[in-house]
Amino acid sequence: MNKVVSSADQAVADIVSGSTIMLGGFGLCGIPENLIAALVRRGITGLHTISNNMGVDGFGMGLMLEAGMIASHVGSYVGENRRLETLVLKGELDLTLVPQGTLAERIRAGGAGIPAFYTPTGLGTIVAEGKETRKIGDRTYVLEEALHADVALIKAWKGDRLGNLIYRKTARNFNPMMATAGKVTVAEVEHLVQPGELEPDQIHTPGIFVDRIFRGTHYVKHIERRTTRARPIGAGAAKAAA
Repeated sequence: MNKVVSSADQAVADIVSGSTIMLGGFGLCGIPENLIAALVRRGITGLHTISNNMGVDGFGMGLMLEAGMIASHVGSYVGENRRLETLVLKGELDLTLVPQGTLAERIRAGGAGIPAFYTPTGLGTIVAEGKETRKIGDRTYVLEEALHADVALIKAWKGDRLGNLIYRKTARNFNPMMATAGKVTVAEVEHLVQPGELEPDQIHTPGIFVDRIFRGTHYVKHIERRTTRARPIGAGAAKAAA
């Protein structure tokens, strides 16, 4: 089955306002940036998003925030986005913060058909408020429910027309588990190849989990926060400066 669509706009054409959407990526690494841009062009609103991060001002999911598209968000780290901070403090966006490992496991559980699981993470903190706890052995655990989405938007390095995907290094992050937890999964890839060109043992996400795939364009390796230090002046440079 050929799952290729012609563009990001075609890939998200049937996503409607009010949908729950998972978006892969960690910081700005491995985010479905073409799909995010297409969603912004569609102008839908009231979205409930699930993603580890929320992008930055002016890029990634930060563009969705600026367009007023997001009603609520479940994620782990949001410290790089001033717009999000403003919306949350004004009560204009419902934010739920989840420990990063718990977030990953809630998504994985959703894709595996596991409705909930117990974890010690967050016990005794605001994370556990209103949740069931249970003592197992000599430890007490918090019950966490699985996460699902109407649509999962993910990014891979390479994929074939059947939807088989390979991720590259850190960009693998949340993408494979999200691919399994969406009712519909849309993948953008940097390289689109023919069936049989991917080494079977290297495939991370089998095509059975992917409904649509397309080749993205104009990828830029953004740096979320550039941190540098002064380089020591070499002996030759110091002498010349003197």
